[in-house]
Amino acid sequence: MSDLSHTPTPGGDDTFEFVPSSGPRKPRLAIMGEFSAGKSTLSNLLLGSKPLPEKVTATRLSPVWLSHGQAAPVAHFVDQDRAPEKVTGFEGLDVNAVRYVSMSIQSTILEHCDLIDFPGISDPNMDSEVWERMLPEVDIVLWCTHATQAWRQSEDAAWALVPEDVQARSMLLVTRFDKLTTDRDRRRVMARLDAETEGLFAGVYPLSLLDALTAAEDGDPEGWEASGARRFSEDLHVALAALDPSVPTPSAAPDPAPVPEPEQAAPSARRVSRRIVPRRIRVALGGRRERPSA
Repeated sequence: MSDLSHTPTPGGDDTFEFVPSSGPRKPRLAIMGEFSAGKSTLSNLLLGSKPLPEKVTATRLSPVWLSHGQAAPVAHFVDQDRAPEKVTGFEGLDVNAVRYVSMSIQSTILEHCDLIDFPGISDPNMDSEVWERMLPEVDIVLWCTHATQAWRQSEDAAWALVPEDVQARSMLLVTRFDKLTTDRDRRRVMARLDAETEGLFAGVYPLSLLDALTAAEDGDPEGWEASGARRFSEDLHVALAALDPSVPTPSAAPDPAPVPEPEQAAPSARRVSRRIVPRRIRVALGGRRERPSA
């Protein structure tokens, strides 16, 4: 693991640089996978927003390092003697020269970890060095694989480049699981993935990300559960807390029946409210199912 830390410069001019780490740092969570595997949707679900335009995330782009705050995008170069430069537009960035782009936004999950959004690993027009050089900075990978063509040989070859200690903490997300329309197909895909990826991930998670986004927006805990997002989000908490004890760990989800208001609630109910789950899901799990007025 690299001992370099993503830290604001003392000048406070919204630029960033690599400086020696001094004490504990936030865990670093990476989103990886091939194109059209659901990486952008996963990022939107985790962050509760769309920090990058969709048309940008589909183009050639260096890794994007997201942290908590309000700083404009800054390009950091492979040549570390070259000073970071503010980014006015993502289009046209030289991916061979730019090691990563840093930016910070207000997001609950970024209070507990940094998120590094990798480009698709299957772009034939992009040298794999563009993303390989960032692997030493990663603690946990969320690898997205499309359910209908899950875990292709190209994915297996790319995964072999990830350090084994990182693999052991990482999660394989089988996205667009709703595209498998029969129980037989779902069982067959999961059985194959369990066999082909045995020992390569901490866990395998079937997910319907669009259903999870809808459930998050509607404050629908049943939809959140059915999409696969509840199990994934709770296990992600556990993985982050193993790296940083300050990350709140999930307690068992409460019965959706009404509970006392927060100031009178039992400690276990208050712990649930601190989990990194969409606000409307937290409210619904607390028993207050009405949607907030516009």
